[in-house]
Amino acid sequence: MSIVTLVGNPREGSRTLAIAVRAAEAVAKRLRQAPGNEGAASPSAGTRPGPDGFAALNDVVDLAALAPHLLAREPGPGVESALKLVLDAEVLVVASPTYKGTYTGLLKVFLDRLPHQALAGKAALPLLVMGDPKHSLAVEVHLRPVLVELGAFVPTPGLVVLESVVPRDFGPDSGAVAVPELDDLLDGWAGQVAPRLSFRQEVSA
Repeated sequence: MSIVTLVGNPREGSRTLAIAVRAAEAVAKRLRQAPGNEGAASPSAGTRPGPDGFAALNDVVDLAALAPHLLAREPGPGVESALKLVLDAEVLVVASPTYKGTYTGLLKVFLDRLPHQALAGKAALPLLVMGDPKHSLAVEVHLRPVLVELGAFVPTPGLVVLESVVPRDFGPDSGAVAVPELDDLLDGWAGQVAPRLSFRQEVSA
């Protein structure tokens, strides 16, 4: 099951990126632990899906690097490659910081480049990083609907991560550094959504 992480933070090397990658890892781990998959080997970083059916965890579309090209008349090979990666995924972790109570315009511009019902047959897992818990409903009220509109299956719940649970210097280079409160949150969330992904895969098989 191929997992791609799509990140709509306009700043490169963001905490949103680091959190989203760790969230994808948590889901992949849970899927490997599902009945019938216990023997599946963990993929090595940078590899494509192997014979065990599980994706590498480094399939990431970081829109910060593509921002100057997304509104161009001819978007260029980088944008085209990112769109293909998203369209080829079976599971998308779609992450954004919360700007003015919703996801970023950068993420919306990218999603608007996808054709009608482009995510049909795929699962999408929405994730918002925010500073204030009063915006917690935004993941369900704003991000989920656009993914559903694109045809994705979006299992409950979407994930909200408060900035207060993550160190300010937490970033893509943090690697396996333990962040207990974040790791517990991600593990609990993955434990809720992974069974829905596994069940859907079994039903469609």
